[in-house]
Amino acid sequence: MKSAPTLWRQRSLCAALLLPAAALFRSLAALRRGLYRHDILRRERLPVPVIIVGNIAVGGSGKTPAALWLVEALRKAGRHPGIVSRGYGGRAAAGDTPHLVAADPDPDVHGDEPVLLARESGCPVAVGRDRPAAVRALLAAHPECDVIISDDGMQHYRLARTVEIAVVDEQALGNCWPLPSGPLREPLARLAGVDLILAHGELSPRLRAQTGAVPIASMRLVGERFRSLTRPDQWCGAEAFAGKKVHALAGIGQPQRFFDQLTTMGLDIIPHPFPDHYRYRADDFKSAPGETWLMTSKDAVKCRFFAPPDAWELPVRAVIDAGAIAPILEKLDDGRQTA
Repeated sequence: MKSAPTLWRQRSLCAALLLPAAALFRSLAALRRGLYRHDILRRERLPVPVIIVGNIAVGGSGKTPAALWLVEALRKAGRHPGIVSRGYGGRAAAGDTPHLVAADPDPDVHGDEPVLLARESGCPVAVGRDRPAAVRALLAAHPECDVIISDDGMQHYRLARTVEIAVVDEQALGNCWPLPSGPLREPLARLAGVDLILAHGELSPRLRAQTGAVPIASMRLVGERFRSLTRPDQWCGAEAFAGKKVHALAGIGQPQRFFDQLTTMGLDIIPHPFPDHYRYRADDFKSAPGETWLMTSKDAVKCRFFAPPDAWELPVRAVIDAGAIAPILEKLDDGRQTA
């Protein structure tokens, strides 16, 4: 599968046939959240505040750049953040014991997103499917951390949280039906219960009506210069690739967004979409030996060991409204935890 299922894009007959299963999924998800909210199922509270950066849908929405923005904002406020992640796609995520991301991390072990977060943030990063255990392992190794950022994990209710940030890309919401009829892990109304919404693109009036009084900050991803995979100190602009065909690969939630970005930069690309978290091999480059390859940073951390000489990544950063950090810091100072 190179992208989200086609049936998630609209309310088609095929999607409608799955609505009984979707209704069951939604009911079970609501029941589970209610059990945690009423303390029938126990939430684990950690000795430092926890900030969730997540979403309500399957697929990419820009959570990793948003987490990196949050790291920088917290540091400017005098905080010392650490990061925990599920580590999807890495071998460490399959076991019960959390792992700290090493100084020279292997994405096959830790997962692509934790490796990218560790590289770009300089923060301690721990991975594991048991998020509270990952937090405890990180704090044991790095007691200087006074706030934890959970990359994804909005639906991991066993981990008590102080702040919830939902990153919303309305394109990723598709037909707005629950799994498996659509991409939603939780209903749109769930957005009214978070502390901040980072909107990747414009939100429709219909979606805004679901968010209640939650603050909404605009977010856009900006990337202008390319970095060589084989010579990381070498950078160039899009003009270096003008007048020739270049290959673009993307193994992310929405690969077309990356391809559109390159096209907007004036590049003539041959797109190669791959599944999210795809584990690349050297053979993936053999279709065009000696030619130019462009990719996202999430792809680059997995390809750097065998990338061809003319391979480049496009690092991006999240540009977010300046006042967006204020409600987060206020909630941290208040110290209350959210359901």
